[in-house]
Order: sequence, then structure tokens, then C-alpha cells
Amino acid sequence: MSGTELQAVALSAVVATVIGTVGALLVVAIARRSVAAAAAVAPVVIVGSVAGGVYASARAMFLAERDSATVLLVLLVSLPIAVAIGWVIAVRIQRLHRDAAMALAAQERDRELESGRRELVAWVSHDLRTPLAGMRALTEALQDGVARDPRDYLDQLQGQVLRMSSLVDDLLALSRLQSPSLTLQREPVVVADLVSDALASCQPLADAGGVRLTGSVDHDVSAALDAREVSRAVDNLVVNAIRHTPPGGAVRVALDQDGQDAVVSIDDGCGGIPAEALDRVFEAGWRGTRARTPGDGSAGLGLSIVRGVAEAHGGSAQVRNLEHGCRFELRLPLSPGDPARRALGWPGA
Repeated sequence: MSGTELQAVALSAVVATVIGTVGALLVVAIARRSVAAAAAVAPVVIVGSVAGGVYASARAMFLAERDSATVLLVLLVSLPIAVAIGWVIAVRIQRLHRDAAMALAAQERDRELESGRRELVAWVSHDLRTPLAGMRALTEALQDGVARDPRDYLDQLQGQVLRMSSLVDDLLALSRLQSPSLTLQREPVVVADLVSDALASCQPLADAGGVRLTGSVDHDVSAALDAREVSRAVDNLVVNAIRHTPPGGAVRVALDQDGQDAVVSIDDGCGGIPAEALDRVFEAGWRGTRARTPGDGSAGLGLSIVRGVAEAHGGSAQVRNLEHGCRFELRLPLSPGDPARRALGWPGA
């Protein structure tokens, strides 16, 4: 090998090493922010270092200007290929990262759901065991003939049966709302009528607790809804507000239209919910100092049913703190242009 060739090889190695080292440092720096971007740059760095070495070697061997230009053109043509390869690798890496993130999120949701199911089973078991124990004591007293007033004992038994029946109804309602095969029985409904019915049915509970229950339902808001499910949701919200408002307090129910949504809002006087607990209020069976009081006769499923009804209709259930209590909102879409509304013959569809 001649001296000129040795010089060309040495120069080629030096140039390739310098470009490769600088490129590697650049790739490492980019990888700290984005692995996909680093993968896109890496092939360009490799091709660039090789191309630089080859071109430097060609120049060192004193090739004709035309030959050097040909070598440079061939090397430049290889750069778009390197960019394409890098782009393909980057897309693949992004897809893998996205799939991994989605799988991790799914696993986390499954863990949360399983944990919630276990908590719910434990709480429901406790809430069932309490009335069962009372019923057992009452029936034993009746059997032993020690009941001083059998009719009073029978009334207490009936009360415990009603409590258990309500719990079972809530469980069935929640299970139905969480079922993938849920089918809503939609029909044209005047939402104000549902709210008025809830106010009327909850008035005795408010009177018994010394709570002032008021409502503003003058808005003529109509929607294609499952009247039975929405009525259950509104009832649950009003009952929840009454139960957690102290005697002398007030609960206000209002119906408004916000854009394409019907909004039922309930303001109570519970004193507020801790900020860290607001996101858990609608969880099935969640017990909180404000969101659910043990021993109040409920199973902690009412608000979860509200959220299930809202989401089944494409709406949402929200809560936020006010100065002296909370505001719960049930948002239900009116969907004036959807196929279901047109099929029902609604005006303006």
C-alpha cells in the first residue's frame, strides 16, 4: 500500500471517528428527551460518519474533481435513505411506547376496579349483616314470647326488610348500569317533571330532618331520556343532600340549560367535602366523613348510580364545594340533532 493510500485511510478513519463521536453525543443528548427522536437521528449519524470518511479518503487520494463530485453525490443520495430508516424506527418505537403505556394504564385500571370491588363487597356485606342481626334478634324475641309489643317488633322487622330491599335494588341498578349490554329506554321527557316529582317525593324526608327543601324548575327543558333511570338519579342526589344537611339547613334544586345540556344542580348545607376526597365521592360504596355516614341506612351506592346514569346517557356527574356546602350537578345531553331524536319526531331535529 502506498503512502498516499495510507494517508487516505488514516484521514478517512479520523474523519469518520470525529463525526461518529459528535453524532453519538448528539444522539445521547436527544435520547434523554425522546428515545424516538434519537432513533430517528442515529441512522443519519451512522451514514454521515461513513460518508464523511469516504469523501475525505477520496479527496486525500487526489481523485479528479469530477470523480470526487460523483462520490459526494452517491453519499448524499444515501442520506435520505438513512432519514427514512430513522423515521420508520422512530414510529415503531413510539408505537411500542404507546402500547406499553396503554397496557400499563389498563393494568392500573384493572387493579383499581378489583380493589373497588373488594371494598364494595366488604361494605355491602357489613350493611347486610347489620339488619340481619337485628332481624334475628327481633324474631328470637317473638319466638320466645318476650316481646312486650309484638306489633312494634313486626314494624321493626318490616323496616329492616325494606332497608335490605333498598340495598338489593341499588346493587341491581348499579350492576345494570355497568353492564356492556345496557339498553336505555329513551323517550321524550320534560326534565322539569322529573325534578318536580323528586322534590315532591323527598319532601317528607326533608320535613323529618328539619331541612328546608326548595326548587326552581321553571325551565322548559326536554330531552330523549330513560325517565326511570334519570328519576332514580335525581332522587338519589336530593336524598343525599337532605341526609347530609343538618337540621335548620337548606337544600336547593335547580334545572337549567347549558348549551346542549340539561343541568340539574343540587346545593346542600353539608359544610363541604375535603378537596382530596372530591374525586372519590362517586365511587361505589366509598365511605367518607361527608360523602357517606356509616349507619345512615344507605349502602354508599346512590352517588355511584347517579354517575352511571349520567354516563349511560352520554353526560356526567360532578361535585364542587360552595361556601357552606356542596353543589352536585347532573348533566344530560339534549342532542337535538342525533338520529334517536329525529326518530322520536322531535321538532327541530
